[in-house]
Amino acid sequence: QLRLVESGGGLVQAGGSLRLSCTASGRAFSDYAVGWFRQAPGKEREFVATISRNGDGKNYADFVEGRFTVSRDNAKNTVYLQMNNLKPEDAAVYFCAAYASLYRDAWLITAGAYPNWGQGTQITVSS
Repeated sequence: QLRLVESGGGLVQAGGSLRLSCTASGRAFSDYAVGWFRQAPGKEREFVATISRNGDGKNYADFVEGRFTVSRDNAKNTVYLQMNNLKPEDAAVYFCAAYASLYRDAWLITAGAYPNWGQGTQITVSS
């Protein structure tokens, strides 16, 4: 069982930055592609970003608009989501998720493809 723990959430002013971390334990992390998803109150969970096993493959939701960067350090079993120029509409609980990938540079954006999930970290953006 892969265990995922998110950290780095909090309160930030609009235009500010946060870096989320997703740290894994329990399995060989380099076998897993990782995705970031978010869920705001009253809304469905939505895809934010994803990164392949080797870090070469990445994809972002359209609303990211170049503001977020996903990266990973397999030696530290950690994936990061650097978020800049945060907007009030970015406020949500952010989750990281992982699936065991056969391909080193592949990624998926569908939440249902990810069997392993963290507990989430709250981001609040004040205007």
